[in-house]
Amino acid sequence: MATRQTLRNVAIVAHVDHGKTTLVDAMLHQSGAFSAHQDIAERVMDSTDLEREKGITILAKNTSVLWEGTTFNIVDTPGHADFGGEVERALTMVDGIVLLVDAAEGPLPQTRFVLRKALERDLPVILVVNKVDRPDARVSDVVDEVYELFFDIDATDSQVEFPILYCAARDGWASTEDGVTGTDLKPLFDTILETIPAPTYTEGHSLQAWVTNLDASPYLGRLALCRIINGNLKRGQTVGLARTDGSIKSVKISDMFLTEALDRVPADNAGPGDLVAVAGIADILIGETLVDLDNPEPMPVIDVDEPALSMTIGVNTSPLAGNDGSKVTARLIKNRLDAELVGNMSLRVLESDRPDAWEVQARGELQLAVLVETMRREGFELTVGKPAVVTREIDGVLSEPVELVTIDVPEDYLGAITQLLATRKGALAQMVNHGLGWVRLDYKVPARGLIGFRTEFLTETRGTGVINSTVDGFAPWFGEIRTRASGSLVADRRGQVTTYALVGLQERAQMLVTPTTQVYDGMIVGENSRSEDMDVNVTKEKQLTNHRAASADATVKLTPARNLSLEQALEFIASDEAVEVTPVNVRLRKAELNATNRARTAKKRKAEAQAAAN
Repeated sequence: MATRQTLRNVAIVAHVDHGKTTLVDAMLHQSGAFSAHQDIAERVMDSTDLEREKGITILAKNTSVLWEGTTFNIVDTPGHADFGGEVERALTMVDGIVLLVDAAEGPLPQTRFVLRKALERDLPVILVVNKVDRPDARVSDVVDEVYELFFDIDATDSQVEFPILYCAARDGWASTEDGVTGTDLKPLFDTILETIPAPTYTEGHSLQAWVTNLDASPYLGRLALCRIINGNLKRGQTVGLARTDGSIKSVKISDMFLTEALDRVPADNAGPGDLVAVAGIADILIGETLVDLDNPEPMPVIDVDEPALSMTIGVNTSPLAGNDGSKVTARLIKNRLDAELVGNMSLRVLESDRPDAWEVQARGELQLAVLVETMRREGFELTVGKPAVVTREIDGVLSEPVELVTIDVPEDYLGAITQLLATRKGALAQMVNHGLGWVRLDYKVPARGLIGFRTEFLTETRGTGVINSTVDGFAPWFGEIRTRASGSLVADRRGQVTTYALVGLQERAQMLVTPTTQVYDGMIVGENSRSEDMDVNVTKEKQLTNHRAASADATVKLTPARNLSLEQALEFIASDEAVEVTPVNVRLRKAELNATNRARTAKKRKAEAQAAAN
């Protein structure tokens, strides 16, 4: 096998917020990718508005740096478990990984996930312990935990022998020795050069260019990002497109680009190991292969793990539909969901029992929330149902996904969190106290029990707790799990919310609306302190008379309403409720707006439950 010694393809993988994008920033700066007068934003690889707002990477992206005559193609990957499909796809583009681990937090669930996927592909690993300058850093313990993680996922002896670097990505230095402050990232570049193998190829082999990602250009249309496995690709060349169904179609490469730093530069020719973007093929998809027409040898289709959660997305059917958004029809929503499937491998869109709603399956709540948030910013109005787990039948037994949950909380809140997870069928796997006033808990919890858990968790820990989770297989159905003890206050008529009505209601409920808000019959306006729902009139006005009241000058004090974000709204709703999403508003509502129909359905369910009990 021949090699290209002047090229290295490497992915930087880690748990969320462990410093991947910051490290890529430092590598770009130190390689001279930017001129001295260039104004570069922090975390330059997080290029979309949502990524910058949330401070997380959502889409895997690649960049290229030149260091001492060697080109390093670097793939920055998401750190959140919900976007694991991006990581799996990114691993097909590279020959090794840099595993970043926080010097204080240590390996977390997503660290386990990405490491397992990398070792399945037999990719070499470089361990970089980041943020070693943190005051609470425990470097030697974290290295031991990483070794334990390797053994837990059955790594071979050769895979366990990995190089270790100590790094402060924010300050732009790395060192080969613990406790020694470095000056730059040269040790990291040198270690990648020594550890990550150069791309290999077979001399004289026919063309194989594997499509690993898709992008779009306003001028060139769809762009396919390919890793060239064998052969050469030229601009203007006519090649074969091997489809996932086995057919081969003749296509022409109208334009081709290589990545240099953050820019795509036109290229006339590309060889084995190169990551190229090609234009001119309108219907190309991820997992397909560009091949030689005379001797086609396609690559295997890229597989990713199956979805764990599902959610219904449909047309906005509320009385206020059409007031805020410009895209409200079923056809536009279906076309947008189909377009999302083209570039998002871990998503599924299925038909539902209604013609104007679809079941969307994904890895987790955050991935679904990001999709809905993106659509609302594009002008869509939607009705979104409560997330539910995707079940499977394994050996004739109904099974549901189980998540591995890692929780870091102050010792004072240990009892409250233990009690919360016990009601959600959680099983404690491990508890570690590092002696710093914080406790780490490892739980196995049914994914169904985690829906709506984060809001309660942050409330119980006064916002100090940190929770991370990833899907850890399937287990037999756990039975009924009650995730919300409170009921809802439901508006019984359309109108405008008044201060007078809220004053009478706020003592028995936490309100979700403010005065002058437009409401309608069936809209949820508050959280009831009791478990049952209550229909209320929030548009009630004070009756005026010609008599002076003794309390005329009394100041009315309203408790501030709870303002729910989209993610919090999806967690809050019950199974018979939905979220109305528009470009301007996020409203909670009952799935069935008519109060008479809701009462009839509730009575029927109660009768069925009693019959089943008898």
